[in-house]
Amino acid sequence: MANQVKTVAIFIARPGKSAELRSLFDRMIGPSRAEPGNLRYDLWQDQTDPSRFVLDELYSDSEAVATHRASLHFRNYASVINEIAERTAVTLDPAAVA
Repeated sequence: MANQVKTVAIFIARPGKSAELRSLFDRMIGPSRAEPGNLRYDLWQDQTDPSRFVLDELYSDSEAVATHRASLHFRNYASVINEIAERTAVTLDPAAVA
């Protein structure tokens, strides 16, 4: 577990882009979960603001993160995400994880 890497990202869809953002996530989930070293790839939607999403990713190590970021589906996502949503992301190392 000491080498695991977590990414948590909060997305707020730009006006009129919620459906497009959700569609982009739907295309990312399957391929991302199938990647070697992917331990979790979960999408959450805010109960009070349906245009806000939280993506919770967990990888076995930084090599798995690099593989994910080099994938075609990630590169496609990266090429359009700024047009669809505001994004805040943090990449984390375990500090006190059970």
